[in-house]
Amino acid sequence: MIFALRLAVATSLAMPIPAAAQSLSRMADTKAVEAVLSEYKTAIEKLDATGTEHLFVTDSQIFETGGSEGTYTTYLSHHLGPELAAFKSFKFSDYKISVRFEGPVALATESYRYRIEPKAGVVAERLGVATSVLRRVGNSWKIISMHNSGRKPKG
Repeated sequence: MIFALRLAVATSLAMPIPAAAQSLSRMADTKAVEAVLSEYKTAIEKLDATGTEHLFVTDSQIFETGGSEGTYTTYLSHHLGPELAAFKSFKFSDYKISVRFEGPVALATESYRYRIEPKAGVVAERLGVATSVLRRVGNSWKIISMHNSGRKPKG
């Protein structure tokens, strides 16, 4: 009887600790995933994506507005880099992020408005969404896949 009571007490005391530790771990992971995406967003706003390759796995996949852009390295050299060089400014606003975990991967959904002012041409204001899949690599989270799209706001 005493053994059973001790076992019940020990079990009830032990169970919340792993749950709390897991919760703290998930909060830390969520913040880490948000930091990766924030660093990427900040680079875009600075119009300089130099060094952002470390945010992505080598065999990442990038999809933008209905097209496959290849790996991030390819996307950066053939699309994003030249595009940023043609902009006078790129600003995000109304930014929201949601992160959830499915097993060993993080799924992040971002929604935002953005305003692009090119060096030449017409200013573009759009509503945008992005979905990114990240996985832990060593002590950091890296983007495996990113898909973003934008559209003109109504009215």
